[in-house]
Amino acid sequence: MKWFFSLVLLVITADQLTKKLALAFLRDKAQSISIIQDFFSLTYAENKGIAFGLEFAPPAVLLLLTGLITAVVLVYVFRSNNRTALFLVPFALITGGGIGNMIDRITIGHVVDFIYFDLYNGYIFGTYLSLWPIFNIADSAISIGACLLIIFHEKVFPDSKKSA
Repeated sequence: MKWFFSLVLLVITADQLTKKLALAFLRDKAQSISIIQDFFSLTYAENKGIAFGLEFAPPAVLLLLTGLITAVVLVYVFRSNNRTALFLVPFALITGGGIGNMIDRITIGHVVDFIYFDLYNGYIFGTYLSLWPIFNIADSAISIGACLLIIFHEKVFPDSKKSA
């Protein structure tokens, strides 16, 4: 469990550090720095919604939901007897990412996003479309953790196959 908490802290630290850098170098000065022209840039954005800019509830409700989901994940991990890396790593990523974004919601009222892949920007059938939203380290950790749970579902939750 030590390295579970170490990974959680690593995600939170990396997330908060990179967001502080985005605030310092992108918010007031550049707004966007191109890393790979027309493909990858660091672009400052403020997100009042959930991961990847999706908005479906007021900020207070999102904060409450994030806290509740994080608490449920932690309780589930603590109550489980499974201590394999394949079980703990996805949940550590999800927990660290959730806490990283919660820190932003509590301290500044929104989440700082800054990683942008310009996969496609343009018009499709007369409607402007940006294919990939701006995101941050916490969003990435949550997404990677969720993907690991999906990909390795039968190995992470071996009992679920028996009960089905």
